[in-house]
Amino acid sequence: MAVAESRAKNANPHKTRPAAKPAGKIRATLNMRIQPDLRILIDRAAEVAGQNRTDFVLDAARKAAQTTLLDQVHLQLSPAAFKAFVQRLDAPPQPYQRLQKSLQTLAPWE
Repeated sequence: MAVAESRAKNANPHKTRPAAKPAGKIRATLNMRIQPDLRILIDRAAEVAGQNRTDFVLDAARKAAQTTLLDQVHLQLSPAAFKAFVQRLDAPPQPYQRLQKSLQTLAPWE
């Protein structure tokens, strides 16, 4: 039986369970609507990961937020530094010994 199904059977709609409060940390509320099949999937994954639903969703959201923000790199350069940067990007690659050796070595499957 899926975790969500067992919780749904045992849930009392008039009684709410108090949220666990980590010592010394204030937590805000985040509400969302979710399809039942997605909730079951999240519950199963959280159980496998040894986490409760809240911690599992918050961890996944934090990772996605960090990845999204890290993908947004902003470089601030002076005009001279930017010109030097563009020149290096536009310049043909300079071969070096390790690269030449690697290009001349046969792949193990050949």
